[in-house]
Amino acid sequence: MATEPKNTSYLIAPDPQAPRLTRPVSGVDQNGETTEIAVVEERPLTIYLNRQEIVTAMTIGDYPEYLALGFLKNQGMLLPDDEVTRVDYDEELETVVVRTARETSHEEKLQKKTRTSGCAVGTVFGDMMEGLEGVTLPQTEVRSSWLYTLAHQINRTPSLYLEAGAIHGTVLCRKDQPLVYMEDVGRHNAVDKIAGWMLSTGEEGTDKILYTTGRLTSEMVIKTAMMGIPVLVSRSGFTAWGVEIAREVGLTLIGRMRGQRYVCLAGEDRLTRDMSAEEAPVEEKKHRRKSAG
Repeated sequence: MATEPKNTSYLIAPDPQAPRLTRPVSGVDQNGETTEIAVVEERPLTIYLNRQEIVTAMTIGDYPEYLALGFLKNQGMLLPDDEVTRVDYDEELETVVVRTARETSHEEKLQKKTRTSGCAVGTVFGDMMEGLEGVTLPQTEVRSSWLYTLAHQINRTPSLYLEAGAIHGTVLCRKDQPLVYMEDVGRHNAVDKIAGWMLSTGEEGTDKILYTTGRLTSEMVIKTAMMGIPVLVSRSGFTAWGVEIAREVGLTLIGRMRGQRYVCLAGEDRLTRDMSAEEAPVEEKKHRRKSAG
């Protein structure tokens, strides 16, 4: 598994200088002058569950084991009582094989055609909706001071986005402390990496906040709920179905968080405004991360 960069606050933080994640590409700028910029790499990663090939995802290639585990869990292909015995990554073949103590069969699931609006591969929507059955999220308080502190720190964290752009970021947080920061070309990939890390470490979601740069779609809301995380925050906007599902499962949903502004469309009764917008830290424009979509 890729080496985790050292950081005094994060358990896992982006490493924008890591080899293989970007490569220099020459081009011509608006003035007709030659320029060279860092461009994000995309690589196929084929995920197997035991002997069954499940999906090939386009990814930047870091933390492939976490991505595979998180995808299978969020897709409902790994059940709570499934015992993962091994996770094997072959860099040359660009494959991950997740092995469980009991055999599984998902041919019928793989025949379903409805996919989400996520980037790259997306996910099978029917399976995700099934995973919401019986989900009850804790009614956890979230404070405006935590939101402002998180945004201020996350937007200043060195990242692949700031280095090359064309990337989504997702951060697992506890109160005002960011813990695990994952990036990828697809927002669902970044979330799945965090889900895989949580599964590997036994980390619970009940006291967590999930911060993302991507849109708050039905897919993002469902995955967050399936991870047991009661609060989802984004710099980007909402879809109507995402809001509807959040309200149904008791997820606090906060979007359009830029600078000192944000909008809460679900779980407003769990939001404590202990810091006003005027008291929030002001970000310089160079640190204000634009939404990745």
